[in-house]
Amino acid sequence: MRPYVIINAAMSADGKLATRERKQTKISGHDDFLRVDRLRADSDAIMVGIGTVLSDDPSLRLKSEEHAGMRKANGKDPHPMRVVIDSTAKMPADGDMFKKGLGRVVIFVSEKAQKEKCDALREKATVISAGRDSVDLEIVLDELSKLGVEKLMVEGGSTLLWSFMSSGLFDEIRIYIGALIIGGKDAPTFADGQGFTDPDDFTRLTLKDIERIDDGVLLTWVKKA
Repeated sequence: MRPYVIINAAMSADGKLATRERKQTKISGHDDFLRVDRLRADSDAIMVGIGTVLSDDPSLRLKSEEHAGMRKANGKDPHPMRVVIDSTAKMPADGDMFKKGLGRVVIFVSEKAQKEKCDALREKATVISAGRDSVDLEIVLDELSKLGVEKLMVEGGSTLLWSFMSSGLFDEIRIYIGALIIGGKDAPTFADGQGFTDPDDFTRLTLKDIERIDDGVLLTWVKKA
């Protein structure tokens, strides 16, 4: 059985994830940061795309020692597995993901990735080939299931989010909408990528919950049956 996939993101009131320079932008506040850390702690793995790694250098570690302690008390690793989708093995070997946090790092590459780059990454992470020209998310989910992942949190960026949504490989979408406008036609949105042209292909959702947090609102959607 594939993992239960939760897409989590924060966007501005005009649907932007960051500025046109694709720099990490503070959109939510203290209470939403706590919510995200709880969601991370409740997940078996956290996933980002290589674009997010190169632009933001995230560690994806839990911020709360209490959350890490609760995981350990429940027989889990203190920190969730950290997963990167990286078709051509661009993952920097000196990134924060290898410096901060104690969770296992798993990198999915395609067959196009250079062997030398993959071998170098294998010194610090588990590297799995999953797809010929690009990483195949269906293979990724199957492989994560084999690694014991039952709940997967997908954090971005926009291209990865689009790949999950356009292929229907998700169960929930949680979007925090912050009280600010970023603007810019070239700024990344919640669902970049090729986009649909036929309304019959649109990804349909059912609204599950609305919650006010900080100065914004959290919308929880499930995939329409």
